[in-house]
Amino acid sequence: MSRIRSGPRVSLFSPLLLAIVGLLVAANAHAVRPAGQPGVDWGDPKGQACVDCHMGENPGLYWEWNHSQHGQNGVTCLDCHQAEESDVDAWKHEETYVYIVVTPKDCSKCHVKEFEEMDGSHHAKAGQILGSLDNLLGEVVGGPAAVNAGCKQCHGGELEFITDGRDKGRPLAGSWPNTGIGRINPDGSLGACTACHGRHRFSKAQARTPDTCGKCHVGPDHPQIEVYNESKHGIIYRAKVDEMNLESDKWVAGIDYSAAPTCATCHMSAAPNEASTHNVGERISWTLRPPISTKINLVKLENGEEFDVPEGQPIPAVGDAAKDSTVVEVLTWKDRRGKMEDICVACHESSVIDGHYEQFDNVVDLYNEKFAKPIAAAMDDLKDNGYITPAPFDEKIEWTW
Repeated sequence: MSRIRSGPRVSLFSPLLLAIVGLLVAANAHAVRPAGQPGVDWGDPKGQACVDCHMGENPGLYWEWNHSQHGQNGVTCLDCHQAEESDVDAWKHEETYVYIVVTPKDCSKCHVKEFEEMDGSHHAKAGQILGSLDNLLGEVVGGPAAVNAGCKQCHGGELEFITDGRDKGRPLAGSWPNTGIGRINPDGSLGACTACHGRHRFSKAQARTPDTCGKCHVGPDHPQIEVYNESKHGIIYRAKVDEMNLESDKWVAGIDYSAAPTCATCHMSAAPNEASTHNVGERISWTLRPPISTKINLVKLENGEEFDVPEGQPIPAVGDAAKDSTVVEVLTWKDRRGKMEDICVACHESSVIDGHYEQFDNVVDLYNEKFAKPIAAAMDDLKDNGYITPAPFDEKIEWTW
C-alpha cells in the first residue's frame, strides 16, 4: 500500500540513539547476505580443476577472483558458470557444459533480494529502446557498428549465440562482450550485474564510486556525472576519497562514512532510517528526461514489474488490475522524495534539505514554464500546420529542439 509519512525528520542523533541505530543497521546488513554454507550450498569441488587451469591460462582473471569475496568464500567457477546441455548458451568445455555469460538470474541463486529489486527497475529495462528516439539516432544516424560499441554497452543488447559446430553455445562476437545494464539474456532475465560489479572481483567499492555510474550517465543528453563532479558533494568526495570506507559491508551514510555521498549513496545505499536497495529509481521524485519535466509516482506490481505515473494522471490503487498484473504498492512522488530525504538527513539538518528541494523545484518549474511548454507548443503548431513533417530529426529545428 502507499507509504504514509508523519512526524518530523530526525536530524541530530544522541550518542545512545546512534549506537542503537548502528547495531540495527549492522544486523540488517548481515541479514541480506547470501544464506548457506561453503562446500554445501556452493563450492563444488569439481570447480577446483577450473581454478587450477585458469590460474595458468588467465592469471589476471584468477587473481581477481581469488581476491574477491567469492574466492575467499569458496565460490568456484562451476557455481556460476555450470550449464545444462539443453541451454541455448551451453558450451562443452573440458567435458563439462558451461556458459560464458553469467546472468542476473544466475546470481539470484544466492543474491535473491538484489535480483528482485533490480529486476523490475528502470535499469533492467534500459535495453528495451527499440522504438525510442535514442535508438533512431543510434541505428539510423550512427549505424549498427556505433550502436554495438556505444549505445548497447550502456543500455544493453540482446545476446546471440552460435547454434552449431564445436563452438555451439558461445556468444556471437557481434553481440558480445556486453555488460549493458539492461542486457537481454538467454534465460529471460534482464540486465548485467557486471555493469557495476566488474568481473571477476565483483567489488562493492567499485559499484559505490561515481565513476562507475559516470561510464553511462555522461554527455549532453544525460550529464549526471558532470553535474556531480562540479557539485560540493563531488568536490569533497575527490578530496576525501580515502575516508569513504568503500569496502564496508554495510556502508551506512553518517555511520560508516560522512565525508560526502556518491551516486550510490543517494540512489541505492543505506542510511540510519532507510534500507539499501538495488532499485535505482525508487527515490527519484522528478523525471527530467521528457521535453516537459514532471513529478512521477511509482506503481509496483505483483509480477515484479513497475511503472511510473506522471503527476496529474490517475494512479491505480493497491489491489487494482494493471498491465496484466495486480498493484501491490504505490509510492507517490512525495513518498519517493521522503525516501531520498531519509538519506540526506544522515548528514544534513532539515533547513538544508528543505531549502535544496525548494531551489530544485523552482528551477525545474521555471524551465518548464519559460522554455519547455512554450517551445513544445510551438513545435506542435509547426507540425499541425504542415511546416514540418511528423518524422523526427528530418528538419534542422528538430535537432535544435
